[in-house]
Amino acid sequence: MTYTEWQKSSFSGSGNDCVEVCTTNGAVELRESDEGHLILRTTPTTFATFLQAAKAGEFHHVIATS
Repeated sequence: MTYTEWQKSSFSGSGNDCVEVCTTNGAVELRESDEGHLILRTTPTTFATFLQAAKAGEFHHVIATS
């Protein structure tokens, strides 16, 4: 079994409602800490493009639903 060190988002609070990221075998993995068994896996290039878009405010109109 491989141990994965997840990094918590600096924008997250102290609770269990945060986004975590790690790299595994050249892929970037994301998960919500309260749903740790659900993992989104992508390439570093795609993740970098997503981060640039988020920082530029391209998702400000997206509303999360439960």
